[in-house]
Amino acid sequence: ILTFQDGTKKEISADKRMTMKWISNGDVKKIMPDQRVIYYYADAQTIHAAYADGLEVLQFPNNQINFLHLLFYRKTFTDGTQEIVFPDHTVKCLYSDRLKETFSQMAQDKLVVFRDGQRENDNAQLRRREHLDGTVKTVF
Repeated sequence: ILTFQDGTKKEISADKRMTMKWISNGDVKKIMPDQRVIYYYADAQTIHAAYADGLEVLQFPNNQINFLHLLFYRKTFTDGTQEIVFPDHTVKCLYSDRLKETFSQMAQDKLVVFRDGQRENDNAQLRRREHLDGTVKTVF
């Protein structure tokens, strides 16, 4: 264990494959054997995990349900696509080509916003497409 003047402590495992760093502000950084980096932000109580393949996951606490402590997840993929999962199980996908998709796993609703601005709402009862010229087409 190495101790620095600012109070930061660094521990390197015996096989030198894992490193943990305790920073004086309460943050903790782990570098895992698979090169995954896990950083805990003490003030925000947020975990940021970065994987060797470029995937990043942020986990934020949500105190709406005190016993479960639901988390909000955001994943960023190497192609620029982002997937965001909210506590109510709504999923939002932001693709690198600017296409947006939002759907609720609970209600099985889906909203797609196309690159040209058209919007399509899908659910168990209907599919509704809103065109840029104001035309709305609904299929039941």
